[in-house]
Amino acid sequence: MAEFRLPKNSRINKGKHHKANGGKNLTTVKVYRWSPDDGENPRTDTYEVDLDNCGPMVLDALIKIKDEMDSTLTFRRSCREGICGSCAMNINGTNTLACTSSIKQFKGKEVAIYPLPHMEVIKDLVPDLTHFYAQYASIKPWMQTDSVPLSDKERLQSIEDREKLDGLYECILCACCQTSCPSYWWNGDRYLGPAVLLQSYRWLADSRDEYTGERLEDLEDPFKLYRCHTIMNCANTCPKGLNPGKAIGEIKKMIAQRHAL
Repeated sequence: MAEFRLPKNSRINKGKHHKANGGKNLTTVKVYRWSPDDGENPRTDTYEVDLDNCGPMVLDALIKIKDEMDSTLTFRRSCREGICGSCAMNINGTNTLACTSSIKQFKGKEVAIYPLPHMEVIKDLVPDLTHFYAQYASIKPWMQTDSVPLSDKERLQSIEDREKLDGLYECILCACCQTSCPSYWWNGDRYLGPAVLLQSYRWLADSRDEYTGERLEDLEDPFKLYRCHTIMNCANTCPKGLNPGKAIGEIKKMIAQRHAL
């Protein structure tokens, strides 16, 4: 018999409500909570945050909650400038960075914060990215060459060739696009996903790399590359404004041109 509800141990319960100590400019922040240590179901705790005594970003609210209201809350963060990708999470239904998401955009609304979807959760807002990083390592994300450069010269690149890397090198591996992709949800064990494939194309597009053929051969697989169905959730959710779907299309084009030769 088909089951249309989550298993009992996966159903999210209503959690604790933490009230603010005074303040007039309050907003409500609902946060997903789960710990592997207590054997309890996931829950959502609610916190009242005084915006007059809080920074402007969602990450500021989380830090305030952890510092002043509930020290048990667990999440990742580092640079606070949209560079490291550590604080990627699902905020009001969108995968994005907490450090670049302004609380003001949710004015009058409850701010609901969950971990990145369709990934194992280590604790609270911290997903397990082990598999994601292993997939990234599998594409050999470094320059591969056989030729030996002159000892006093760098590997030079024309301005035009350098411009081909724009829109690729800016990826911070936050996994927002990866975890917004339905194809990755269902085939994440074998499909590399938009973030990893964008990183792969970054090296395919680099005029200094000499292993284009080998890289394309490795990607020519029914699952690694071709599970992409251009749904384009990846481009819609990328906090850096990149287009992984376009990069994937370029890889497919390179493989087709290679076979046409």
